[in-house]
Amino acid sequence: MIGWGSWANTQKLAGRTNWPFPLYYWDYAIGVLLFSVLFMFTLGSSGTGGMPAIANLRAASGASIFAAILSGIFFNVANILLVVAIDIAGMSVAFPVGIGLALVIGTIASYTQEPKGNPVILFAGVALVVVAMIMSALAYRRLPRSASANWTKGLLFAVIAGCLMGFFYPQLLRSLSPGFNSQPIMPGLLTPYTALFFFSLGLLLSNFVVNTIFMRATGQTYGAYFAGTAKLHLLGILGGAIWMLAFSLNIIASGVAGPAISYALGQGATLIAAIWGVVIWKEFSAAPRGTGRSIGAMFAGYILGLTLIGLATL
Repeated sequence: MIGWGSWANTQKLAGRTNWPFPLYYWDYAIGVLLFSVLFMFTLGSSGTGGMPAIANLRAASGASIFAAILSGIFFNVANILLVVAIDIAGMSVAFPVGIGLALVIGTIASYTQEPKGNPVILFAGVALVVVAMIMSALAYRRLPRSASANWTKGLLFAVIAGCLMGFFYPQLLRSLSPGFNSQPIMPGLLTPYTALFFFSLGLLLSNFVVNTIFMRATGQTYGAYFAGTAKLHLLGILGGAIWMLAFSLNIIASGVAGPAISYALGQGATLIAAIWGVVIWKEFSAAPRGTGRSIGAMFAGYILGLTLIGLATL
């Protein structure tokens, strides 16, 4: 949750030097892949349980590999569409619709796939997080915004992004061996470490299509990317590594807490991102009086919702 809510700070820092998001996103995708390789050949290749990464790669079936790669493609398309939706309609429309939809779909689909935890407490927590996202939208709506914002078009992109982002997590679970933390790895299925490697491979490979289209739409070129400084490229790689560290820990935790609870807690990243935005980046400094009530309700909803999601494991 902390990692997913913090990686975008590297993009904020890069944006201060007018480094466009599509160019930053290439380094982000590279950072995701590099960290997955690092994890696969360290933690994924040591210990007495499970199966070493190389042995698992050799034993993996084509269906399991495809499922993990497809998960990475789903996430990548969703992530970029969400950015497009925010650019078109603003944060107040795109973020609560996209991430809220992803939270509900992802939690329900993951729980259906592996029902673990108290469903009443879990979904009550999810409902409170959705309410918190709505409060966040109300707060952002009070900020000065561009008159050219196209809410209908942005809403469409946000809905598509939310659906894809909701299904990428259950899609990755299909490639994982059940009970990977306590049982032998089933023939043909993957350990978390090899599954995450194929996920990141799908993300990077799909970037050649998806982000190239995004670049052309925003007038960016590959020449501009290669002209970027080492510091700018390192910021993007660091952002990808932070995101992938968080995702790796989230997947590993799902073996104990259950995928629905693990995913729902991870989506509490919006709370962490909101704290960064309010406290560090002063995003609401231009907001009119009274906005603080929405922000306070947002934080209360997140805290209560995440507490309930955590209690669902008991």
